Amino acid sequence: MARAIALRMLTGAPRSRAQLAEAMARRDVPEEVADRVLDRFTEVGLVDDTEYARMLVRTRHAERGLSRRALAVELRRRGVDEETADEALTQVEDADEEHAARALVRRKLAATAGLDPQVRSRRTYAALGRRGYGSALIARLVREELAREGTDEQDRPDGIG
Repeated sequence: MARAIALRMLTGAPRSRAQLAEAMARRDVPEEVADRVLDRFTEVGLVDDTEYARMLVRTRHAERGLSRRALAVELRRRGVDEETADEALTQVEDADEEHAARALVRRKLAATAGLDPQVRSRRTYAALGRRGYGSALIARLVREELAREGTDEQDRPDGIG
């Protein structure tokens, strides 16, 4: 039964060892049985938290533009240990994070063109904040992008110049 649960879950998408163990526990699989199955799956390469973390970081950063902070939270939520998560997060450098954030700022500002500048700024701040970007980076990028499109800086909601 434990083997079937793990195989069924792994068929849909890669999973962390903790996610598989949690699913087995929900189905009342004894812990020692789950550990044996997971050890065997790890041994043959079906479960690899290091590769899982790397893949998750690559895809979530590229597809959703998530910051390292948001990615770290997601990895912890999925049961990846801190050391493995930290190693995977090294794939995203400061320049990569800024590039992704800038792209998100541009998309959000473009999507809100025609609205009041304060509304545009607030929505942009909120969108990037939800993706885990820090306020200093968001403020700088919003300021730069608004200046690039010719919107007056005093229209920013936080009044920081």
